[in-house]
Amino acid sequence: MDDQTLILENGDSQQSSNSDSLDVYPLSCYYFGSKESVPVKEETVVDRVARMRANYDAHGMRNSVAAVIVVELFKHPHLLLLQLRNTIYKLPGGRLRPGESDVDGLKRKLSSKLSAGEGTRGPDWEVGECLGIWWRPDFESLLCPHLPPNIKKPKECTKLFLVKLPESRRFVVPKNLRLLAVPLCQLHNNEETYGSIISGVPQLLSKFSFNFIEP
Repeated sequence: MDDQTLILENGDSQQSSNSDSLDVYPLSCYYFGSKESVPVKEETVVDRVARMRANYDAHGMRNSVAAVIVVELFKHPHLLLLQLRNTIYKLPGGRLRPGESDVDGLKRKLSSKLSAGEGTRGPDWEVGECLGIWWRPDFESLLCPHLPPNIKKPKECTKLFLVKLPESRRFVVPKNLRLLAVPLCQLHNNEETYGSIISGVPQLLSKFSFNFIEP
């Protein structure tokens, strides 16, 4: 793992509404703790494809959402990522329930993965604009940013949303996941390590100017 990547285990940003300016608060404004592990599917590629086929037959196209959350460290924007088994990197988020809206589903997933748990409520999640949409043309293919014209029934749609942090928040992460702050410059074009979606986030954020807010 690159030395610039930080594992957030201990410690504790409202942004402007201007679409091309983003207020980003220092990492030191936030507290990071842990909670009980969450179940993680252990499956082969064949098992995953079979599960996706069964879900598609039952509910149709899979709809997923993911959060793009930025903090400041060393005067550089860092993206918050979840890491599983030291090799798998994910944006916080997950699959929507049938009939669930993008915003409601993303708030539910963020509360599940990054909050203290039921009965403990912190600030609401501020979900901003949709930054990008990725498609899975068929069960065995990878997600791609543009749906091929010959595909009429894609199997999955994943939307990336900008999530704006308040000035302070307590992040509580399951013990079998790690929350990382990774600099955007490390992610750019680093598909081999982080996958196509995460490595493309710096380009999606390039339209913003970052306002680094002093606490």
